[in-house]
Amino acid sequence: MKWLIGDIQGCRPALERLLALVDFSPSRDELHCLGDLVNRGPDSAGTLRRLIELGASNVLGNHDLHLLAVAAGARPAHRSDTLTELLAAPDAPLLLDWLRGQALTRQVEGWLLVHAGLLPDWDVADALRLGAELQALMGGPGWRDFLPQMYGNKPAAWDERLKGADRLRVVINACTRLRFVDSAGRMDFKAKDGSGPAPPGLRPWFEAKGRRSAGQPIAFGHWSTLGLVDRADLLALDTGCVWGGCLSAARIDGGRREIVQVRCEASQRPGSM
Repeated sequence: MKWLIGDIQGCRPALERLLALVDFSPSRDELHCLGDLVNRGPDSAGTLRRLIELGASNVLGNHDLHLLAVAAGARPAHRSDTLTELLAAPDAPLLLDWLRGQALTRQVEGWLLVHAGLLPDWDVADALRLGAELQALMGGPGWRDFLPQMYGNKPAAWDERLKGADRLRVVINACTRLRFVDSAGRMDFKAKDGSGPAPPGLRPWFEAKGRRSAGQPIAFGHWSTLGLVDRADLLALDTGCVWGGCLSAARIDGGRREIVQVRCEASQRPGSM
């Protein structure tokens, strides 16, 4: 069986209960995580160790990249981070190297996996190609030099002519932070609304007019206020585990859909995301 799982964020106890509930076996089953494996929860180091043990594949989320930036000295830790134990662990270099080798986008059983979203101008081939550009950089010698340049909200829209840090920043922002776009396809990072009406002038990225990836099944996390979305062409699996909600998984193999959830103890106050 092939399972997708939403944002774990270091909540290893919930992960273990979810794995037990679906009777997961790494010799038989596959686990594919939708990013934000670490941070804010109680056991980021244990979560990474367990995912390595299970042979999980993952896409990178904003918290995962933040961890790498903090570890590289490219960014200070936030007051609400829970990364100290991981960074001090004897096996931290191994855990960080494994995380650095994960993809930004990937395709499994016909589903495109991404942590946050895709820009309207991208089709599936674009998403995979651009994700591979970042993965190549992160696997090379220049990854530490890039990380300080990763932060910022500009450029806000895609242009194939973009180069260097500007190009990769747009790709990272779309794939790890995106929720809403405006009518011109520009990214907005202020609104974090959920299932209600979109803020004026904005719409969820997956409802953008003319979206070139329309019709492609896409699974993502990141948007805890949106909650579970289970459609034939869209799976949203961040159901707020670290905020006291649920950790959610979806089985996607063999044309069968199954959603499994476990409750998680609250680790953070809502609004501290």
